[in-house]
Amino acid sequence: MSVETKSKSAAAKKAVTHPNTWVFYNGEFGRYHDIKLGLMTHALHYGTGCFEGIRAYWNEKHEQLHLLHAPAHYERLRRSANIMRMTVPYSTEELVNLTVDLLRRNQFKSDVYVRPLLYASSEEIGVRLHNLNHSFFIYAIPFGNYVEIESGIKCMVSTWRRVPDQSLPARAKITGSYAQSALAKSEAVEAGFDEAIVLTVDGHVSEGSAENLFMLKDGVFVTPPVTDDILEGVTRTLIMRLIKEDLGKDVVERSVDRTELYTCDELLLCGTGAQISPVIEVDHRPVGSGKVGEFTQELQNIYFGAVRGETPKYKDWTIPVY
Repeated sequence: MSVETKSKSAAAKKAVTHPNTWVFYNGEFGRYHDIKLGLMTHALHYGTGCFEGIRAYWNEKHEQLHLLHAPAHYERLRRSANIMRMTVPYSTEELVNLTVDLLRRNQFKSDVYVRPLLYASSEEIGVRLHNLNHSFFIYAIPFGNYVEIESGIKCMVSTWRRVPDQSLPARAKITGSYAQSALAKSEAVEAGFDEAIVLTVDGHVSEGSAENLFMLKDGVFVTPPVTDDILEGVTRTLIMRLIKEDLGKDVVERSVDRTELYTCDELLLCGTGAQISPVIEVDHRPVGSGKVGEFTQELQNIYFGAVRGETPKYKDWTIPVY
C-alpha cells in the first residue's frame, strides 16, 4: 500500500475545530462554542495539565474510520496524571468508548486527531499541584500531516537541551513541558530547517521537538533509551515491533552521540502526530544518500497499511468507529 501524503504539514497546523463540533467536557457532550474556560484557569498560567494525542485514520475504500491504539494512549495519560497528582476520572474502557462516541457524533470522513486533556481548572493564583480542582475534555479535529512524510525533512540539532527527568518528568506528557519543544521547533524552522533534534543535558541524542528517533547504522536500528529523557512513545513501541517482525532487523536501545546522526545510514522521527517522517539531512549534512532510505520507506508502507485497517496481522491496532 502506498503512503497517503496529499495533506501537507502546513494544512495540518492550520486545522481548526468548527465551532459546532461535538466535544466531551466534564462528563457531558456539548458543542465546542459552548465550552468556556476562565481567564484565571490554573493550567493556563502554570502548565499544570497532561494530555494525549490520538489519531484515527480514514479508509476511503471501506468507508471506515480506524481509531489507533487508543487504550495505550489512555494508559499513558493515567501515568502522566499520577505524576502530576491528578486522577483520570474514567476507566480506560470508558475513555475509549467516549472517544468512539465523539467521533461518531462528528461523522468524520477524513484522518482525525483526538486530543484528551486533564488539567487544573481552579481559578486562583498560586503555583502548586495540591488542593486544586481538575477538569477533563476530549475534542477531535480533521488532521493531515504534522511534518513532511514523503520527501523527507531537514533537521538541526537544537541549542536548547531536553529538560532532564530530575527537573520535569520527560515520560509524562505535561502541557508545561512543551514550552521547551516550542523553543526548539521555532529555532529550527526560523533557521531554515523543518524540525529540531534535541540533546540531553549531557550531550546524548534524546528526541525531536515532539517525536521519538530511530537511526539505522550498520544494519541495526538504534533508538535512545527511556533513560535519555524521551517521552515513552506509543508509536515508538509500534515501530519497534514492525522493525523486528516485518523487517527482520534488530532494535537496540542505547545512548546515541550527536555525530552518529551524521554517519548513520538512515534516520527517522516518529510519533502520533509525525507518524513516520524520514530525515534526509542533519545540520547541513546528508543522511546516507540524502534521500528517503529503503527501510524507512518500507516501514512507512507497512505502518500506513496497518493503521488504515488493511493488514489482518495488525487488526488489533485499531478500533473501527462506524
